[in-house]
Amino acid sequence: MTKHLTLSLDNGPDLEHTPRVLDILARRSIRAAFFMVGERVAAPGAREVARRVAEAGHRVGNHTMTHGRPLGLRDDDEAIAEIARAGNVLAEFLGNPPLFRPNAGGELGTHVFSTAAVNYLVAQGYTAVTWNSVPRDWEATDGSWIPRALDDIERLDHTVVVLHDVLGSTVDHLEAFLDETAARGIEFSDEFPQDCVVIARGSPTPAMQGLIPRPT
Repeated sequence: MTKHLTLSLDNGPDLEHTPRVLDILARRSIRAAFFMVGERVAAPGAREVARRVAEAGHRVGNHTMTHGRPLGLRDDDEAIAEIARAGNVLAEFLGNPPLFRPNAGGELGTHVFSTAAVNYLVAQGYTAVTWNSVPRDWEATDGSWIPRALDDIERLDHTVVVLHDVLGSTVDHLEAFLDETAARGIEFSDEFPQDCVVIARGSPTPAMQGLIPRPT
């Protein structure tokens, strides 16, 4: 059975490293999903990098305004503002439906969303996605995240791996990772498996279970 891989890059854009990622992906005709932080897009020069991502055919998603505390740990107004403010900054780059990914320290649980945040995403017609592979590249500047990602790919039929285009060390090893996936016959996609889609075009899915605190 062919293995599928969706490559996602979080926390950018970065003026130096995101263009490097784009060049690497272009040489391999790979399309990825870039989940961008609103305040980074608003920084001087970063909007042009975000535009280059979108014009290259990659998907652009809202990754909150500040990448601060997870939505489930914020009060309702704060949680909504994190999504709404980033949505305004990213409006010209978001597709239809707009794409959203929460920040949660790489761990799934009831801290990821709040009821207010989910209600806002539903009302705005978002598709919200999570992940099933976090090789923790921020802890592995020597490229040791690569075998962890490859282990996940071998274990899963469709892997959504989270890397970070703000990290030079990750970009330094990205080509080696992509070379190995090519050698293994991995097929790239910019779509997401059902178990990683928690809201689809404004409708919560069964994958949302366990990501919102239960009412007390």
